[in-house]
Amino acid sequence: MEETIISGDWQGYLGRGLAPREIQFLLLVAQGLTAKEIAKDFRIAPSTVVKRLSNAMFKLGVHRQSAMVAEAMKRQIICPVCVVLAAAIVIHSKIDDQPMFQNRRMSDRRIASQ
Repeated sequence: MEETIISGDWQGYLGRGLAPREIQFLLLVAQGLTAKEIAKDFRIAPSTVVKRLSNAMFKLGVHRQSAMVAEAMKRQIICPVCVVLAAAIVIHSKIDDQPMFQNRRMSDRRIASQ
């Protein structure tokens, strides 16, 4: 099974080109945190966070943090957890014989057209 890092509503996958700490910081950037906020949470210098994010941007071949998040999603290094849950629901519905949602019967009432 592939190792993952979960942070908030985001999930990152190890072994796809980025170091674990780079993925952690990338997930936090994807959630909207700044380098100073990340540094405060990890009790490290902001310059350390900036350096890790710079390394991740270099590895992904981008120059902006927004592009870094987009490229990481494109390469399937990170993804929102809601996407993972939606995929699990689809897979479950394909495997299970019984439908996940009950189909509603159409009403017998009809609107008379005049």
